[in-house]
Amino acid sequence: MLVTIFGGGGFLGRYVAQELLSRGMRVRVAEREPTHALRVKPLGTLGQTQLVHADVRDGSSVARAVAGADAVVNLVAVLKGDLDGINHKGAANVAQAAAQAGVGTLVHVSAIGSDAASKSAYGRSKGQGEEAVRAAFPGATLIRPSILFGREDQFTNRFANLIRMAPVLPVIAGGTKFQPVYVVDVARAIATAVADAAAHAGKTYELGGPQVLSMAEINSWLAAQIGHDPAMLPVPDAASEWLARLTGWLPAAPITLDQWRMLQSDNVVGPQAKGLADLGLSPTPLAAVADQWLVQYRKHGRFTARAKA
Repeated sequence: MLVTIFGGGGFLGRYVAQELLSRGMRVRVAEREPTHALRVKPLGTLGQTQLVHADVRDGSSVARAVAGADAVVNLVAVLKGDLDGINHKGAANVAQAAAQAGVGTLVHVSAIGSDAASKSAYGRSKGQGEEAVRAAFPGATLIRPSILFGREDQFTNRFANLIRMAPVLPVIAGGTKFQPVYVVDVARAIATAVADAAAHAGKTYELGGPQVLSMAEINSWLAAQIGHDPAMLPVPDAASEWLARLTGWLPAAPITLDQWRMLQSDNVVGPQAKGLADLGLSPTPLAAVADQWLVQYRKHGRFTARAKA
């Protein structure tokens, strides 16, 4: 079985590729810059992995990438920049190319909070992307994870590094709730949807971990795990909005206005949504695995006593 993974060289993509390869499938990683996916090559046996160039905004390159594939997984998304071109029209290009090529299975990875009517440009583009995928490929499986955590994430690592350096830590949207989900669990969910396409075709799954935590609780937990105790300074919404408006356009801005808008809504699995359990999987707690990489942020590394979960 040949599976084309758009974005297979990214954080989630490498785990998805590894999971598919471990199940004996062949993987074709489609990236704008294929060299970004070189780390995927050693994960399979000789000839099991292909690297190809594709830009989801370029229909001809997408068509070449899906040619001959049995299944397609689309992981490509951006938080800023060309949101409409990549999250919306790019998703449409992948779905249309898969349908035209007669591909049997399409798994499209979106995000909790995706809504074509969202106040956030990101949420809106992701919602429009979902609609475009459904229109072009009605049998597509939609996967909507909450925020991902894992060894190379830009979530726990980013906050742990800030906590390590800052004696005072401003906390924006401290009351906003998240349901962090382990990247390995999401990769297994995607692989399950590919391997058993008939059971999951046309369905939408929202993936979250076993805990719902506020932004303030996440920061406090990370601080305890790495042995630092900065003063947590809650930033009022009005102040953080003005910060985003005044500085969000800068390359190194702490938060953009669109990210601020995203943080005004909880990012948790809906009460009636299908989730990991419906894919035969159990969610991994953050505390069960995070010590593997948080150790680097402790003053004395692995010789520092770890706080209890």
